[in-house]
Amino acid sequence: MSKVFGFSGGDNFYPGGSIYACGNPKEASLFLPIGPQVDVYFPPRKRSRISAPFVFDGEWLEQKQKTSIESLPDECLFEILRRLPAGQDRSGCACVSKRWLMCLSNICKSEICSNKIAAPKSTLNEKEGDDDEFGGEGYLSRSLEGKKATDIRLAAIAVGTASRGGLGKLSIRGSNSDRVVTNLGLKAVAHGCPSLKSLSLWNIATIDDEGLIEIANGCQQLEKLDLCKCPAITDKALIAIVRNCPNLTELSLESCPNIGNECLRAIGKSCSNLKSIAIKDCSSVGDQGIGFLFSSTSLLLSKVKLQALTISDLSLAVIGHYGKAVTDLVLNSLANVSERGFWVMGNGNGLQKLKSLTVGSCRGLTDVGLEAMGKGCPNLKAIHLRKSAFLSDNGLVSFAKAASSLESLQLEECHRISQLGFLGVLFNCGAILKAISLTSCFGFKEVNMVLPPTSPCESLRSLSIRNCPGFGNDTLSILGKQCPQLQHVELSGLDGVRDDGLLSLLESNEGGLVKVNLSNCVNLTNKAVSSLASLHGWTLEVLNLDGCKNVSDASLAAIAGNCPLLCDLDVSKCAITDAGIAALAEAKQFNLQILSLSGCSLVSDRSLPSLKKLGSTLLGLNIQHCNAISSSTVDMLVELLWRCDILS
Repeated sequence: MSKVFGFSGGDNFYPGGSIYACGNPKEASLFLPIGPQVDVYFPPRKRSRISAPFVFDGEWLEQKQKTSIESLPDECLFEILRRLPAGQDRSGCACVSKRWLMCLSNICKSEICSNKIAAPKSTLNEKEGDDDEFGGEGYLSRSLEGKKATDIRLAAIAVGTASRGGLGKLSIRGSNSDRVVTNLGLKAVAHGCPSLKSLSLWNIATIDDEGLIEIANGCQQLEKLDLCKCPAITDKALIAIVRNCPNLTELSLESCPNIGNECLRAIGKSCSNLKSIAIKDCSSVGDQGIGFLFSSTSLLLSKVKLQALTISDLSLAVIGHYGKAVTDLVLNSLANVSERGFWVMGNGNGLQKLKSLTVGSCRGLTDVGLEAMGKGCPNLKAIHLRKSAFLSDNGLVSFAKAASSLESLQLEECHRISQLGFLGVLFNCGAILKAISLTSCFGFKEVNMVLPPTSPCESLRSLSIRNCPGFGNDTLSILGKQCPQLQHVELSGLDGVRDDGLLSLLESNEGGLVKVNLSNCVNLTNKAVSSLASLHGWTLEVLNLDGCKNVSDASLAAIAGNCPLLCDLDVSKCAITDAGIAALAEAKQFNLQILSLSGCSLVSDRSLPSLKKLGSTLLGLNIQHCNAISSSTVDMLVELLWRCDILS
């Protein structure tokens, strides 16, 4: 039988060849039934079923997994994604994976394929509009702080804002976390946000010249740049910004040790539109750089701030000679500048347009230098002097006589200034002086002074005296007679001010007080507050009695009956009870919007109906540290006063 089954036949038996397609007659599935009707053989149309299990090796599986779009190299993926129209298609693709997001963020506007496939008219017009709007006009602003400041978020911002008006303002404030912003994130912004106009980088040590140069090349509409604590950025990057961003108008540099004179030289040559510059704690900036900056004929700076620099008198001399367009000048913590520097700057005759001057922690500012500034700046309207240890009454009065346009004077921690200098300013600038402020000036002492008859200071509208221990009733009485048109009065932290002194000021005032701050004047009582309400209630809008521990319910009753225009009242840490709150609630034509009761331990749950009634107009209520008000009452207030912001 083996011979029979082994017979495979020949061509003579069947012209088409062997009847066994596989050449093996032992395969059971190849046998046909033997019968008189069967004279033709049909080979099987299907593969025979294999019952044995398949065996897969690891290499085969690995090849199968790679058969997707992710197996494409970056070059091919780039070519695909750059053909997408702007708008939802790009945003949707950016959500697929980080790889797709970063690839999309690296596509510049010039690299987007403009070829459009056939589409319905409506959708085609829509896509054309999307492509035209790539980058937009820069209406959007974004801010990243701390751990949120990462390259992935910057890439998402670059892709997402490209077709939605464009990114106009970006602020990044880094941290010391592991996930920080690098040059890759700035590169994404440079490619996807050509409309960027304002960029702020704070506390980012991982960004260097490469990232900022990308911004210079891709965001040429940049108008404002703020760099703070970016130690890896050097002159090279700033020079690229200056050359590629002709619209730059504001520049701020702080704690960038590798930015120095060469950068300022480039700014002087190329930044014809720069109007404002601030340089703080940049150790590489010296007199040479300041000279380059101001001596340039193409640069007309109007706002200048120099702080904590190693510059000397030479820089101030250059500013005084070449600063013809400067209107606002700030000089802080210039340890190497002496009296000579301020004197030369004032006599340089170049600061004719200067309107605002701020000098702080400069030991070189003395009586001689300040007088020179008053004479050399005829249009000076506002001056702020802080921590001027060698400035005395004589220098302040001499300055007031020379500064014929002075409207605002602020003195802070000038301990050699006393009542004589303060009143001397009022007597010499009484015609145009509008505001005067004293903060923490310890040279004031109450003395009996006999003043010559002078015309009152009719122009003064704002008076602020804060934390000056020697300021008391006598000086306040003189001020009341000398300044009858005051509208804003702040007497804060003055233990020497009592009812009689304040009454003298109130009775002498003719114009009507609008804003009054008497916080922490612990010796004031209900008598002074009641007089204030009765004499000036018809104009009073803001009243602050925070920390006046002798003020009680009687004052609130007077306020409720006489102050229909009052919209902001602060009686924190006063001796207020539920009866005082009830008096406020019963007031007619009362339009109170802000009420602060913080630290009023005598206000309890019984004030709930009164507060509910006041809630018809209240927008803000502070009941912090009111220990007699229970949490359930607070919950009810939150529910009832749904329009009001409640601090509890």
